[in-house]
Amino acid sequence: MSSHFYSMISRMKYIKRWGLMRNTREESLYEHSLEVAFIAHALALINNRRLGGSINADRAAVVAMFHDTTEILTGDLPTPIKYYSPEISSVYKQIESVAGEQLQELLPEDLKPDFSEIYECNDEEILAIVKAADKISALIKCIDEISLGNREFSAAEKATRKAIKNLKLREADIFLEEFLPSFSLPIDNMTIKK
Repeated sequence: MSSHFYSMISRMKYIKRWGLMRNTREESLYEHSLEVAFIAHALALINNRRLGGSINADRAAVVAMFHDTTEILTGDLPTPIKYYSPEISSVYKQIESVAGEQLQELLPEDLKPDFSEIYECNDEEILAIVKAADKISALIKCIDEISLGNREFSAAEKATRKAIKNLKLREADIFLEEFLPSFSLPIDNMTIKK
């Protein structure tokens, strides 16, 4: 029996983010999800090595990889709309839940339990890490757009920085302090010179 799950997942590359804003360079859901996975992995490692935590960094990365896959079916609802009111947020969460169930139905039976653990993750630490990673990825997008002269992202950049600060997640603060400045540099300033 064939499964359509991964073919459906590959469609993330067709879902564009930041639909309400003029983009200098479009960003797909596919690339965003990989970036969020990289950042979530880093945040978990920072938590474990520097803050005495014990978060499974690999699991955080996998949950992050799949965190927006439901948008294959729902599309990318812009943040101002998604969080406009508690009612809209609640209904959208229900829609995302149904979309997640539909995606899981595309899996072979023997793999469904593994993906159920991803889609229905209830580990609060991992969920907090993924949320922070998602916001940091959005901040990186804002920085990229602003550096290319697109001032359309200025307000989003300020709001996203504030949202990250409000998470009160020390590992996110550390990531911003240590890694974020490099996102404004040209590659020549980042390579090791002998």
